[in-house]
Amino acid sequence: MQKRILGLDPGLATLGFGAIVCSGEAAGSTEAQVSVLDYGVVQTPAGKEIGQRLIIIHDDLHTLMKQWQPDLVAIEKLFFYRMGNTIAVAQARGVVMLVLAQYNVSYVEFTPAQIKQALTGYGNADKHQVQIAVTRELNLDQIPKPDDAADGLAVALTAWFQN
Repeated sequence: MQKRILGLDPGLATLGFGAIVCSGEAAGSTEAQVSVLDYGVVQTPAGKEIGQRLIIIHDDLHTLMKQWQPDLVAIEKLFFYRMGNTIAVAQARGVVMLVLAQYNVSYVEFTPAQIKQALTGYGNADKHQVQIAVTRELNLDQIPKPDDAADGLAVALTAWFQN
């Protein structure tokens, strides 16, 4: 049985995504396989009004949902580090949640530490260690770029590992 998972790393300026397809009983089983369908970013121009930027996220996420028809969406939980940025990310996450509700798709959320733990075995791993793990798990020739796209793939892989 195949399962499509869309991983999202929400942000207002850049929303990273990674779509994977998994087959087999579960991650780690001898018959388990995972491969990349797509990855990339949704970018919004800094000079635009916030409402217009949220519309871009809304429309582009609708396109991704139609294209990949995920069975499950995995989202990185909001990480509080700078209040101004946290509010913008929360607004982008609100749009993500709206689109998922419109498609009636199940979702799971993971903290950055849970993602790092799932991929590297260490909850305080650095970004490069996570990117290397993503590259290895997906049998890629190079680390996915930009970083936000690699993060989207990391979130999707975490959902598969937790399945």
